[in-house]
Amino acid sequence: MSLILWIIFGYLCGSIPFSYIMAKIKGIDITKVGSGNVGGTNVLRSAGALPGILSMVLDATKAFCPTFLAFKFSGSIAYLVALAAVLGHLFPIWLRFKGGKGVASTVGTYFALNPTIGWLFFMIWLPITLITKYVSLASIVTLTILGFVSFLFSKELGILNLTLAGLSVYMHKANIQRLINGNERKTDIIEIIKKSVR
Repeated sequence: MSLILWIIFGYLCGSIPFSYIMAKIKGIDITKVGSGNVGGTNVLRSAGALPGILSMVLDATKAFCPTFLAFKFSGSIAYLVALAAVLGHLFPIWLRFKGGKGVASTVGTYFALNPTIGWLFFMIWLPITLITKYVSLASIVTLTILGFVSFLFSKELGILNLTLAGLSVYMHKANIQRLINGNERKTDIIEIIKKSVR
């Protein structure tokens, strides 16, 4: 498969709007509730724990699959495919190029290219999220840290993950402003899960 076809494949996989679909199954238009963001966190808040967690897992999987396949078959092409998959999530053709913020899809590429980075994500992200209840803050901090840490593994991985971190930080610009203003919405993941199992 040529480079262009690999990139198109990565983008199309990444553009599948699983968060939108999961919420729609529950009768919710995720673009019109909560933050309006087509991402797992908004689904978690608006539709509950199961749809939210499934959205995050599927958003990660849709980036993992093309990146992993490219890595196995074409080596270095995988880095461009990973970028294309995340861009597909950020700017999905099916939703008029208005997607999520790329956190779960970025984590999917972590596991495809270097699982150690993927596990490090959860080791950093989860404590910050549980302590502060700011998913946006945890995501921004963790992706940025791992962008620099990735250079310890390879220059290519570092460049990719720092680029992906930069894209996600940019997509979080409204969240950053709310964090500065002190009016960012908190997400109590434990409480959401408790409500879902009652």
